[in-house]
Amino acid sequence: MDVKTLIRRVQPRFSRALDRAAIVEPSEMGPWQRAWFGVFLAVVWAAVLISPIHEKFRHDVLAGALAATVMAILAVLIIVALTWFRRFGPDNFGPDNPAEQGPIDPRVWILIAGMVVCSLALVVLLGGVGVATILWVASVGVFVLPSRESGYMVVVTVGIIAIVALLQHLNGGELFICIVPIFMWIGREVGTRGQRLRELARAQRSELAVVEERNRVARDVHDILGHSLTIITVKTELAQRLMDIDPARARTEMADVERLAREALAGVRDTVGGLREMSLSRELANARTALHAAGVEAEIPADPGLPSERGVVLGWVLREAVTNVVRHSAARHCTVLVSESGIEISDDGIGLGADTEFGSGLSGLRERVRAAGGALTVGRAADGGLRIAATFPETRRLS
Repeated sequence: MDVKTLIRRVQPRFSRALDRAAIVEPSEMGPWQRAWFGVFLAVVWAAVLISPIHEKFRHDVLAGALAATVMAILAVLIIVALTWFRRFGPDNFGPDNPAEQGPIDPRVWILIAGMVVCSLALVVLLGGVGVATILWVASVGVFVLPSRESGYMVVVTVGIIAIVALLQHLNGGELFICIVPIFMWIGREVGTRGQRLRELARAQRSELAVVEERNRVARDVHDILGHSLTIITVKTELAQRLMDIDPARARTEMADVERLAREALAGVRDTVGGLREMSLSRELANARTALHAAGVEAEIPADPGLPSERGVVLGWVLREAVTNVVRHSAARHCTVLVSESGIEISDDGIGLGADTEFGSGLSGLRERVRAAGGALTVGRAADGGLRIAATFPETRRLS
C-alpha cells in the first residue's frame, strides 16, 4: 500500500472525527465519552496499518510482532492524549484562560514524546507507510497543545516527515504529506479564532440589549412621570385657588390629583416590567383634561381609530407635546390634528426662542418616531407658538 492510498483511506475518517470534536463541547462529555472518542480514532488509525504489519509479519515474525506491539502502544497513547484533549482541548485555551498562558502539564509532553518515538519506530519497521503515524501524532498535538506550542510542534513534525520522506526516497506526490500538519494547524487556528469572535459578538449583542433596555425604561419613565407630574402640579395649584371660593370644585381637582398619581405609579411599574401599553384614545382624553385644567382652550379631535402600532407612537407624541404646552408655552389656545400621515400639535404660546434647548423628552420622542419609520419636526407655528409634528409616509387625512 503506497502513501497516496493511505491518505485516501485515512482522510474521510479523520475528517468525520474532527467534525465530531468540533461539535461536542468538552463540558458536555463525561470521562467515558471522552475515552471512547479516543478509542474510536485510535482504532480507525491503527486499522490502516493492519495490512502493512501483516505483510511484515509474514516475512519477519519478530519484526512483525514488534511493529504490532509498537502500534498497540501508540494506540494507547493516542487514547490517553485524546481523552486529555477532551478535558484540556482548544475550547479551553482562550486568550483569557490561565491554561493558555501558564505552563503545560509535563505529562502532556511525555505523551507526545512517547508517540513520536513509536512513530519513528514504525517508520523504521514498516518503511514509508509508517510516515502516516507521524501525521497522527501531529494531529493529536495540534489539538492538545495551546496555539503557540502546537505551532512549534507542526514545524518540528513537518521537518521530521520531510527528513523521513527523503531518506525513504518517496516521490513528489508522497511528499505532499509533509504539509498536511500545516493545514491542520491553520484549520484549528481559524476555528478557534472564529469561536472567539462569535463569543465576542454574543457579548456585544448582550451589552447592546442591556443598554437599549435601559434607554427604553429611562425614556418611558420620563414620558410618564413628566406628563403626570405636570398635570398634578397644575391641578394642585388650581385646587389651592379654588379652596375658598369653590370647595366642591377644589375637592374634585384633588381627587383627580390622587387618580393621576396612582396612574403614574402604575405606569412606572408597568414600564419597568415591560407591560406599559400606550393608547392614542386615552391620550386624547388626557390631553383634554390637562389643557382644560391649565386654562388652555383646546381643539382636539375624536379618536380616529388608527392601527394600534401607529396609535402608540402618536400617543407618545401627543403626551410629550401637551406636557410642553402646559409646562412651558404660556399658551391660550392649542390645536391637535390627527391623520393617517401623523399628528400635529400647535399652540399660540411663546414659541421657540433663540436660546431654546430641547430636553431628553423631545430627544426620546425623535427616537420613537424614527424607529417607527417617521420623522419628528419641531418648529414655529403659524400663530407664533410651537408646532410639533410627527409625519409618516401615508398622506390621507382621517375625518
